[in-house]
Amino acid sequence: DVNIPCTLGITPKDWSDYALWWEQKNCWLLKTHWTLDKYGVQADANLIYTTQHKPLCLQLPNMKHIRLTVSFSSVVFKTVCDICRTLNIRRSEELSLLKPPDDPSKKKKKDKGKNPAVDDVIIMDAVGGIPGNTDLVCSAGNSGLYSKTMTPIYDPETGSPASATSLWFGQNDLTVSQPNLSPAELAKVYKPLALVEKAVINSGWLDSSLSLMEQGIQEDDKLLLRFKYHCFFDLNPKYDAVRINQLYEQARWSILLEEIDCTEEEMLMFASLQYHICKLTKSSEPLDFSNKTDIDEVDAALSNLEVALDGGNTDKILEDITDVPKLADTLRLLRPKRLTLRPYKEYYFIFKDTTISYYKNKESSNREPIEQFHLRGCEVVPDVSVTEKKFGIKLLLPVADGMNEVYIRCDNETQYAKWKAACILASKGKTMAYSSYRAEVRNIQSFLQMKSVATPPGQAAPDLDAMEMNAECFVSPRFAKKYKTKQVGYRVLTARILEAHQNVASLSLMDAKMRFIQAWQSLPEFGIKYYIVRFRGSKKDEILGISYNRLIRIDMATGQPLTTWRFSNMKQWNVNWEIRQVTIEFDQSVSVAFTCQGCDCKVVHEYIGGYIFLSTRSKDQNETLDEELFHKLTGGQE
Repeated sequence: DVNIPCTLGITPKDWSDYALWWEQKNCWLLKTHWTLDKYGVQADANLIYTTQHKPLCLQLPNMKHIRLTVSFSSVVFKTVCDICRTLNIRRSEELSLLKPPDDPSKKKKKDKGKNPAVDDVIIMDAVGGIPGNTDLVCSAGNSGLYSKTMTPIYDPETGSPASATSLWFGQNDLTVSQPNLSPAELAKVYKPLALVEKAVINSGWLDSSLSLMEQGIQEDDKLLLRFKYHCFFDLNPKYDAVRINQLYEQARWSILLEEIDCTEEEMLMFASLQYHICKLTKSSEPLDFSNKTDIDEVDAALSNLEVALDGGNTDKILEDITDVPKLADTLRLLRPKRLTLRPYKEYYFIFKDTTISYYKNKESSNREPIEQFHLRGCEVVPDVSVTEKKFGIKLLLPVADGMNEVYIRCDNETQYAKWKAACILASKGKTMAYSSYRAEVRNIQSFLQMKSVATPPGQAAPDLDAMEMNAECFVSPRFAKKYKTKQVGYRVLTARILEAHQNVASLSLMDAKMRFIQAWQSLPEFGIKYYIVRFRGSKKDEILGISYNRLIRIDMATGQPLTTWRFSNMKQWNVNWEIRQVTIEFDQSVSVAFTCQGCDCKVVHEYIGGYIFLSTRSKDQNETLDEELFHKLTGGQE
């Protein structure tokens, strides 16, 4: 019994997009060289003859909705790749589709109606046209104007080549940041989420190895397009205007809706960057993405060699690798222990190669150290408050059964920048002789300056009366409420944002977005996705946090991390599909096993495999993805 739509009249119909869908078995019959008997189709089967491409409503990271025709028969990995090609988003492997959580307000009649954060749906044309560029038509082979090498595209009317730069950056709505919501509308969207609620949302990621139809997605259903894997590779303003803007928007909403925690100081920094981006977006200045060049270590080395051959003096971009520098300072150390309020204690520290040694004092530094920390594979977390003059570094050191915590406290910004930069490089197995050390120090110093809310020297304090600014739009409702309860009201909040803004006022629009993304990445909870699991041998549910480089066991009641395991120490992982249990083997015979309580174990398995897949990327590769390897790492053997 095959349901075939009937067409009247003599107009020929293109049936090339049609295929058979077997509803009872929940699968497509796409191998046209197979007989129905080979598929196992019997006489009582009900097959539906339907199109493979259907319209889908997608909410982008900037909360805008588009209606796009996508493949319902391809696996989700391939469908997302096609969507990103249409939208001019490179590195589609970092994104995926998420089912929106059920909204309990829709069950109440009084709350029915339009979501205040949702605008009208933008209809994308079938060949992948971009809103704002509707006068340009792309061929099916090059839909979406997607091209890293800026292949010339010709105007179909005049036949003349169109400027690649104008196609990528001119009047493209997806590259323009959206204006902030009013405080009243933001308050309606804002819903504080506990870890368990975040885990419920994360359970909605679609299976990348199955098609949309196989996962119950129907025509015109609403899905969320989001950056799933927080491991952003090769962000390049020259090619990634859409990608960077959508990343900025996803980061901005995660801050405003408090999906990720940040301090008051950090919230003000994010607010100042948002305010600056809004100002530049509203200005009529043309966007210039070509004022910066990409200088990597190879270019720096060639430049050094060229100067040396010409008989000039090098600027020492690359240090002599035989001269490994070291740091030596008096710092404070804390080894946290449960149920103690032990203060920091002062020691003399020496940082050499990828190892930190500490001694009782400087005089004893020629003897055996009290202890050594080997930083290769460690996690470096900032513990900083510029306003409180607190410059701390939290080190998570890998051990056999997880991670050990060590806190180091520096005296000032300069000392902190040098030591943190050294720790970051050491965690990757690199020393301070590496060419990027000085740039890392400068980036950290710039980041600290950005977090400062004091007026920079030589600049006048902002005139509040001359500014048109609603400060509540740039901070989360909970944070705004904190200022509302104070007697001075929002005037102080406005003043603090404007003071912080003076530290970023010279940034270009693209630089400001990149700074926002980098600041988002520096937050301790960045990129962690939570799932409800039950570990082998435990009688209670716990939270498993998955990040781009580690797994974290978290107590559900307190939210405190109990154990951390690094991916770099992972030997293998597998799934027992009969009992739906994930087992992971680490170095030194450490084994972890758990079952997923809030979702199918395939979701967690795919997350782990996806991050392993992303770690295989390198800049010397072209942009073609090894889809077979992705499915091998994420698909499992059900």
